[in-house]
Amino acid sequence: LQLLSLMAQSKSESNMITFSAAISACKKGGAWVTALQHFSAMVRSQVETGMITCNAAISACAKCGEWEKASHLLSLLAQDREKISLITFNAAISDCEKGYERE
Repeated sequence: LQLLSLMAQSKSESNMITFSAAISACKKGGAWVTALQHFSAMVRSQVETGMITCNAAISACAKCGEWEKASHLLSLLAQDREKISLITFNAAISDCEKGYERE
């Protein structure tokens, strides 16, 4: 995650791959807030968000028990059929279930 900050400071261009890697790292580390911050930065920077990145952001929220945030993001992304699939819905349901079991 520090690498993304360093890239921004050095005026290096972040892309879908760097943002996706950061969001996935946040998901694995349980840092859903940071994952959403990176996702928002990605959108603000007009970096293309792909299905994998969107799935990672949804999963980051859901796995941490933030099912309302995951559901909201899922509903926003459902408007763009290229960024969402049946896999996205199944993963969101599964991750929400895992987050619920932790509580």
